Amino acid sequence: MPNPRLAGRYAKSLIDLSTERNLLEVVYADMKYLEAVCKASRDFVNMLKSPVINADQKNSILTAVTSGKVSELTAAFNTLLIKKGREGDLPEIASAFVDQYNAIKGIHKVKLTTAVPVSEPLKEAIELKVRSARGLGNVELETAVDDSLIGGFVLEFNNNLVDASILRELKDIKKQFSQNLFVHNIR
Repeated sequence: MPNPRLAGRYAKSLIDLSTERNLLEVVYADMKYLEAVCKASRDFVNMLKSPVINADQKNSILTAVTSGKVSELTAAFNTLLIKKGREGDLPEIASAFVDQYNAIKGIHKVKLTTAVPVSEPLKEAIELKVRSARGLGNVELETAVDDSLIGGFVLEFNNNLVDASILRELKDIKKQFSQNLFVHNIR
């Protein structure tokens, strides 16, 4: 069961500790790595959440996956999570850490969804346009491809949504025809 408050508290503690030890950038890279591992492998996340697998096995698997790829502080944090029985919350904690880091550094996540893959010059132009139009300092652009859009794009940032897709236009036209706004109701 997702627990964002718990994830936020653990992430805040890790940010404070890493800031105190001047390892914030290193731990941020570690959390990005763990976040990517959790997104890439559903089996890994299921293993962390499994009540059947004991803590020692989880610790050895997590150590094998992260050895040489994360700092000592992150490895110690992972061990602490396992000792406390919170290893199932590691994906949420990693995401919460990245979100809090972005808030500290003033980095805004922008998600661009298009019907076809976008070229690098176009990505840079969109990033520049979003920065200048909204006054955002640092922008982290994430792209996704969704064939159902047919054409156009969907841009998401700071709880805003700009939907300039052909799919939305077609849905609007369908809605207008179903309401039949141009013919008076005869009945």
